[in-house]
Amino acid sequence: MSLKVVVIGGGSSYTPEIMEGIIRRHHQLPVTEIVLVDVEDGQEKLEIIGRLAERMIEKAQKPIKLSWTLDRKKALENADFVSTQIRVGGLEAREKDERIPLSHGFIGQETNGAGGILKAFRTIPVLLEIAQDVHRICPNAWMINFTNPAGMVTEALLKHSPHKKVIGVCNIPYNMRHSTAEILDADPDQVRIDFVGLNHFVFGQKVYVNGHDRTNEVLTSLASEDLNYSPANIVSLGWTKEFVNSLKLLPNPYHQYYYQTKEVLAKDVKAFQENGTRAQVVQELEKALFAIYDNPDLQVKPKELEERGGAFYSDVACSLMDSIYNNKEDIQTVNTFNNGAIEDLPNDAVVEANCVITNNGPKPVTIGSLPAAVKGDILQMKAFEELVITASITGDYHQAYQAFLANPLIKDEKRIQPLLDELLEAHKEYLPQFAKKRGS
Repeated sequence: MSLKVVVIGGGSSYTPEIMEGIIRRHHQLPVTEIVLVDVEDGQEKLEIIGRLAERMIEKAQKPIKLSWTLDRKKALENADFVSTQIRVGGLEAREKDERIPLSHGFIGQETNGAGGILKAFRTIPVLLEIAQDVHRICPNAWMINFTNPAGMVTEALLKHSPHKKVIGVCNIPYNMRHSTAEILDADPDQVRIDFVGLNHFVFGQKVYVNGHDRTNEVLTSLASEDLNYSPANIVSLGWTKEFVNSLKLLPNPYHQYYYQTKEVLAKDVKAFQENGTRAQVVQELEKALFAIYDNPDLQVKPKELEERGGAFYSDVACSLMDSIYNNKEDIQTVNTFNNGAIEDLPNDAVVEANCVITNNGPKPVTIGSLPAAVKGDILQMKAFEELVITASITGDYHQAYQAFLANPLIKDEKRIQPLLDELLEAHKEYLPQFAKKRGS
């Protein structure tokens, strides 16, 4: 029996993690073929990743056929799983997403605020095109999306493409579970967090270790200790005791942008002045990573990959494929249709929630009402996401303006238009839907 995985964005620095995840699970997820796909601009990286992946498979002595190609449609034939990890415009586009908002006095970040909006504008149309191909060529395949902004991309695909077998994943719930395990000196596999919210705006309601409620211990630690409770790309500023005790929820590292905006902006401006944008730092990190990957003696995923902020995305994706294939009915945190899990949101709103993973896809665990302390914030973020998705598809300038106005990190009527105009101009090569004259 064949089991084929296609990795779109195969030249990504994260691909060795996918390879490691598939190899490690091969006894229960017997993948027979992997095809790595990329675009022409990524061909050099694809070649390096492909050769490393070959060496990893050879070392592990697994019967997996590996190939890499620029022909996406050919690659998709007979696929069972399609993972998507693309960056439209590359790290050069990310640098603009970070630098331009900072120059206007706003947070510059690749998946939040103005930068995240522009990333969605560039990305959603491309993912919709890929989903069309998947639906036509391999209609039974599951698309596992970890292209950011993952929640918005997943909702756009589920609502606006013919392909409905789409699930979004993020490494933030994974990181939160592992960080919480460290706080409690527990095995991460024994830790369960009840999550509620949206991608990059998700909260932990309860923490259990082997079924025992340990929430208060975690909250006490968050409020009183200097903990490194963040992935590599976000420097933690910590949380005040009053904040943690009032919410009685576990914040995620991205909440800094929304609840500590002034401090984060000052930190980011200082970091930009001293070291450039995060994208510039990542470009240097990637150069070093690919030099390591290109070593013909390397046969495993190198430890240095964990310095990239999105590390462990790929392991989350592999776990999801494993659970779908084996109908495990285990609990994983993914992005999918709400379907009644959160009473305050429509069924077709995509949420980030704990789900039972079956061979028919994720089934959200019922949450009930949103916590009162963050209900307004979550509803506002969902309304904002819907505006971004509409603008991404239509290219309507006024919809884009409304999305900027609705975003909590922008919300400044006097300063939105110059920021939006500069970003649209900077990225116009990747925004054909916005080609019509503004305001027409």
